[in-house]
Amino acid sequence: MIDGVSDDLLEHDCPRCGRPARQRYYGPCPDCRTDLGARYAGRARPVEVAEYEPKTNVTPNAVAQRDD
Repeated sequence: MIDGVSDDLLEHDCPRCGRPARQRYYGPCPDCRTDLGARYAGRARPVEVAEYEPKTNVTPNAVAQRDD
């Protein structure tokens, strides 16, 4: 153990399915991680965004419009 880091595997029950698991960190077992990744995988799709138009009550900065 160096500086509080251990290479030992942690024995615990999977918080999702309840089966015993041996892994480095606490969390879902590998089978549950695979299932969660497949079930909740994001799907990419194109998103159309409207062009920015300032509100009518927004006035330009007088310093930015000043001609020198």
